[in-house]
Amino acid sequence: MAHISVTIITYNEEHRIEACLKSLQDIADEIIVVDSFSTDRTVEICNAYGCKVTQRRFPGYGAQRQYATSLTSYSYVLSIDADEVLSPALRSSLIKLKEEGFAHRVYEMSRLNFYCGQPVKHCGWYPDIQIRLFDKRYANWNLRDLSERVIFPDSLKPVLLDGDILHYRCSTPDEYRKVQNRHAALSSDIIKARRSAVPFFTPYIKGVKAFLECYISKGAILDGPEGRAISRESYRTAYMAYDLARRSLRKKQQ
Repeated sequence: MAHISVTIITYNEEHRIEACLKSLQDIADEIIVVDSFSTDRTVEICNAYGCKVTQRRFPGYGAQRQYATSLTSYSYVLSIDADEVLSPALRSSLIKLKEEGFAHRVYEMSRLNFYCGQPVKHCGWYPDIQIRLFDKRYANWNLRDLSERVIFPDSLKPVLLDGDILHYRCSTPDEYRKVQNRHAALSSDIIKARRSAVPFFTPYIKGVKAFLECYISKGAILDGPEGRAISRESYRTAYMAYDLARRSLRKKQQ
């Protein structure tokens, strides 16, 4: 029987974390939780499920995921978020892997994203292939604040597992907006590090481009009201990221 360490990074996830942990039963030989000082019952719930909880200031997604990986006991690591649940088909795939042993170093899986309880099949949200199971001796997370990913030698080819990660992004539009606000702030920091100035019209251009890419190019138009809402948030997030960067860079020049 092969062993799997599971890593989860958390912050105020008391309403979601239990469903995530239940889906890991019979799969996780240990669960490493790195919590960014939650103020709700997240840590209490994780402790009740026997997780190994460490609290650490959030430095960015890539760095936090890599830190969680560094705490694991076993070579194979499954990374999952607190708002994600393993589908029955994916659970079966992982249990079979544990029984038969790992034939590959890196595994990928599709992710089905939900917006306010509705599955979204377009908007670039599906199949949303994710590399989440890997041998940490050959692969690890990069340290990017956003768009973090598992990196590994070109000689390794990821193998797709059957089943989906079910990603419950938000329960309400306001909750989704709050998450996007955090992403915009992180993106703004990246923009500021790369540019000396942002012209006045750039936030509008980037916002419109993000909307059209989501609504037209990625097929959000086929997702009805959810697709329109997601596309509008794509506009707002891109606009906000560049506008925050523009204002900050202007202050530095004054």
